[in-house]
Amino acid sequence: MALPALRLRRHEDRRIRLGHPWVFSNEVDTDATPLGAFEPGQPAVVQSATGDVLGSVYVNPASLICARIVSPRPDQPLDASVLERRLAAALRLRESLFSTPYYRLAFAESDALPGLVVDRYGAQLVVQITTAGMERLKDDVVAVLARLLAPKGILLRNDLPLRALEGLSQYVAVAHGEVPEETGIVENGCHFSVPLLTGQKTGWFFDQRANRERMTRYVRGLRVLDLFSYLGSWGVMAARAGATDVLCVDTSASATAQIERHAQNNGVAHQVGIMTADVFDALRKLRAQEQRFDVIILDPPAFIRRRKDVTEGVAAYRRLNQAALAVLADDGLVISSSCSYHLHRETLHDIIAKAARRAGRFLQILEEGQQAPDHPVHPALPESAYLKTVFARMRPPV
Repeated sequence: MALPALRLRRHEDRRIRLGHPWVFSNEVDTDATPLGAFEPGQPAVVQSATGDVLGSVYVNPASLICARIVSPRPDQPLDASVLERRLAAALRLRESLFSTPYYRLAFAESDALPGLVVDRYGAQLVVQITTAGMERLKDDVVAVLARLLAPKGILLRNDLPLRALEGLSQYVAVAHGEVPEETGIVENGCHFSVPLLTGQKTGWFFDQRANRERMTRYVRGLRVLDLFSYLGSWGVMAARAGATDVLCVDTSASATAQIERHAQNNGVAHQVGIMTADVFDALRKLRAQEQRFDVIILDPPAFIRRRKDVTEGVAAYRRLNQAALAVLADDGLVISSSCSYHLHRETLHDIIAKAARRAGRFLQILEEGQQAPDHPVHPALPESAYLKTVFARMRPPV
């Protein structure tokens, strides 16, 4: 059956021809192909203004991103067979990268699966769907994952505010088998329990895996401050790597209770201290107490979620890095992260450099990291390269 066409305005096809996977509503020739004629998630083909077919898409007339490229082939709409091939390819990559079954299995457009994220926690899978096109295929997604991996449970964590942009409701539901409230994972030799039903995102931040591993070679014999600790992944790993004293700070009492449990389970309870507090309040208190730390880890939530938040968000990152340097020991190391796509790497460098100058420190950037390879970057989609982590040494000028 021939798919309906979505025609672009003149000169709006160049970005698509270069591989970008999104079509914006203001790029569509709505006189020739009214968006209102499409149902949310409906398959279609996208055409240039001259009628050249650029590929197959699914359409959502309610969204600013009104179409997402499925394939450059017009005869390949997204269906169960395409889902199976692409999820199998994604699985082969992860199995080649990791010896244990704990990773992001599918990363949306970067795995040619727009609107779909799947995290694997051993025998449990957590799925997040963010687009109307993928929501229409929800049952196929679950069926394919069940065939590929035979999991004990598949959880739909479709409770993201982002779904509202696609006109989708939020919900959490068990789609296959049985899903416990929490499950165990192993990372860098440390054991953690992940709250599947109530944790942030899908429960764990696999994207920082490589950066946490990189961190472990810097902390032996040193005092570490882990800010925005969540479940204590950075702090507990630092203690296991030989840090003599780790202080984890998070505003959530349930998170800090989990940190205490994880420290005990990993045999480092005597090294890990916990503070339940707002991070900025904690930094003011630590400064007043004249506390000093050799390594400070800054892994905050996204301060910039939309382009209009950039000014306010940059100011927040600046305040955070400046406040952290006030409790950093001489020759100390700051591991400063941002998961905000709209905060560019160069801007993060500038924030850290200005914080160093204000503190009278000499800055050395030792290395940098991005998201782990189970979060691959789509070369034509800059938004897929969102995570930046800078390892910076600060010392007094000689």
